[in-house]
Amino acid sequence: MVISSERREHRTVVEPAPRRPSSEDTSGLRLERRAGGQLVAARGGQTQTVKVCRCFPWSEPGRFVSLRDSEEEEFALVTDPSDLDEDSRQALEAALVEAGFVLEIEVIHNVEEEIEIRCWQVRTAQGERAFQTPRDEWPREVPGGGLLIRDVAGDLFCIRDPDALDRDSQRHLWAFID
Repeated sequence: MVISSERREHRTVVEPAPRRPSSEDTSGLRLERRAGGQLVAARGGQTQTVKVCRCFPWSEPGRFVSLRDSEEEEFALVTDPSDLDEDSRQALEAALVEAGFVLEIEVIHNVEEEIEIRCWQVRTAQGERAFQTPRDEWPREVPGGGLLIRDVAGDLFCIRDPDALDRDSQRHLWAFID
């Protein structure tokens, strides 16, 4: 008995999809706010309504911003807003303000410890606030100085210059700093 086999070569030709600019390439990226507050991004002949999504690290909330379309696909990643032209940078900053605040603490009125949480009463640049943090969550130092505090809801509070706080605020704060 003789078994013969035939070997055939099979090739699949795949046409490349139209090149989409790298999401990390911000050269030529233009941002504009339209009526109704929509943020529109244009780059490489493409225009897309986008929303902002902050990326890590939380210690730099103004950097590493993903611009995403309605299907959550990334259109562009802005690693540093200063790389954008002035109008685009202003449009991005306005969208970031609407997307979520990083509240700046100016005065710490009180911090009380309860069983598993700390209750903070502070004055921020945006007004009086009360928030809670887990007892095992500590203020973190950020590059360039300052501290970042995340509450149980995920909101961020920053203290740009802890040494500039009044004496009572510093007393409340230093109990939680190494």
